[in-house]
Amino acid sequence: MNVALWIVTGLLAFILLFSTMKMFVPRETLAAKGGRSGQWILDFSPASLKVIGTLEILAAAGLILPAVLDIAPILVPVTATCVALLFAGAIIMRLRRGERATAIGDVVYFAMAVFVAWGRFGPESLTG
Repeated sequence: MNVALWIVTGLLAFILLFSTMKMFVPRETLAAKGGRSGQWILDFSPASLKVIGTLEILAAAGLILPAVLDIAPILVPVTATCVALLFAGAIIMRLRRGERATAIGDVVYFAMAVFVAWGRFGPESLTG
């Protein structure tokens, strides 16, 4: 179970880091390359996208670093819970836009975050 939690945590951190490209690539470029499913980015201001990207960077760090450095490892499941809330917001945004097919990815990421939070709060707690 511990190995599965580490794998899912690593994948989730990678996904979060990869999605921060919205901070560095112009919105119009991402919207054009993303097709219909990438049009959501035009609904947000550049400042909002920078805030979301910053939260994603902090979440990626919060999923990995506390456990690896053994400094406040309780932050891992807390961060996973926050990531689940982030993806819940993404799911809501996709459903409001009528993008049911693209919401499936966000549902998977949400489930991954819930799994990490459950596992690290419960059976495979890092705090002892």
